[in-house]
Amino acid sequence: MTPAQPGDLYRFDTAEAVRAWRAIDDRVMGGVSRSGLRHDPAGHATFEGEVSLEQNGGFASVRSAPSPLGVSGALDCVIEARGDGKRYKLCLFVVDAFDALSYQAEFVPAAHAWDVIGLPIAAFTATTRGRRVADAPALDPARIRQVGLMISGRQAGRFALDIRSIRLG
Repeated sequence: MTPAQPGDLYRFDTAEAVRAWRAIDDRVMGGVSRSGLRHDPAGHATFEGEVSLEQNGGFASVRSAPSPLGVSGALDCVIEARGDGKRYKLCLFVVDAFDALSYQAEFVPAAHAWDVIGLPIAAFTATTRGRRVADAPALDPARIRQVGLMISGRQAGRFALDIRSIRLG
């Protein structure tokens, strides 16, 4: 196991790192998409599943259990990932509620190669139920309580995103 570094939100080098994550797919509104986060013995996690547009669906996501994760003064969120050519969103939550305001930033990791992607904290947009919330306060990185990964935007079909780590810097 790699020792934690300052600002680490999640390192996925052990099976324990994925146990507190759960799927929240479009099934919550009648869709049929499915996803999950699993540990790969090669030392990373894989967010995978299938997005379906049937029954007005179209998104799949996973979210960590609530815990104090924030780092005061962080300027960006860095994710080390390997993609499949699809667009993903990193979602950050400052409250513990299930149906909470989410701060999201979109990213497209390199396909089939490890990539380190820096997402400025200022670039995270407040959303609720997929809609932008114009009057929401800016994301305060010290208040982060949950982290999520999402695929949406009518990207139907199978997907797989490998993740080694998510950290604040």
